[in-house]
Amino acid sequence: MKTTYTFTILRYVHDIATGEFVNMGVALYAPEAKYVSAICCPRYGRLSKMFLDVNGDQLRPLMRFIQARFEEYALKLNGELPLQGQPKSVMEIAANILSRDDSSLQWSESGGGITENPSATLEQLYVRLVEKYEMRAQLPSRTDDEVWRGFKKELEMKQVLAKLQPKRIIAKDYEHEFDHAWKNGTWNLYQPVSFDLIDAESLLDKANRWLGRATILKESQERFKLHVLLGEPRLEKLKSSYGKALNILNRMPVKKEFIREDEAPKFSRDLADEIQHHKE
Repeated sequence: MKTTYTFTILRYVHDIATGEFVNMGVALYAPEAKYVSAICCPRYGRLSKMFLDVNGDQLRPLMRFIQARFEEYALKLNGELPLQGQPKSVMEIAANILSRDDSSLQWSESGGGITENPSATLEQLYVRLVEKYEMRAQLPSRTDDEVWRGFKKELEMKQVLAKLQPKRIIAKDYEHEFDHAWKNGTWNLYQPVSFDLIDAESLLDKANRWLGRATILKESQERFKLHVLLGEPRLEKLKSSYGKALNILNRMPVKKEFIREDEAPKFSRDLADEIQHHKE
């Protein structure tokens, strides 16, 4: 069924005086479908090339915060959390999450249209307005964030996203922050890992980096289980190397689970059930 929607673009405005900006995300709201969501880009490599003094350590958690607040608002629309009145446009929601001021992150004027699939429309807007401008060194590879977006859609449908939170695991000589985690006695860490790269060396190097990372983090005092959300290579020539990469990941000396992209629907259903059962 067709429904109306409004959207706004999240922009990084480096200098208010000159008006120079870079698109960093898109938020979309379709009231009749009770749908609201956003896709925010946590990468700031392009910003660093354009504006040398960008503070990535501050920007990345702020982008996560904005994304999480939209996911929380989706729960309100669907009745899981209290909502004071229904917003008329995406700008009402966006302004409550990030108010208009003279900071670097700003909302654009809203646009809108009609769609049969708000989630797909949000994805298309993000690709057209944000992602196509990303300067990637390894085209046609996919980033971890792109792999996450496939899982994100399923988790969003099950209203699980707002239950996840960042978690920093600290060991003696190293620490690492996972963007998506949930605690059920043990911290469950959900980490997208893209092996959809362009050469075998890059693929195996990435697997070895995660092996080393997990080996050190095992020394942490916190109990955790690592759920690796796998992005498989699309190039046929890399299938053999991908098998070797999985063998390397299997050597990680921590509790772990591997989830393929085609298992995202079942993974999301199981996680939603587990969270619901834990609440009870």
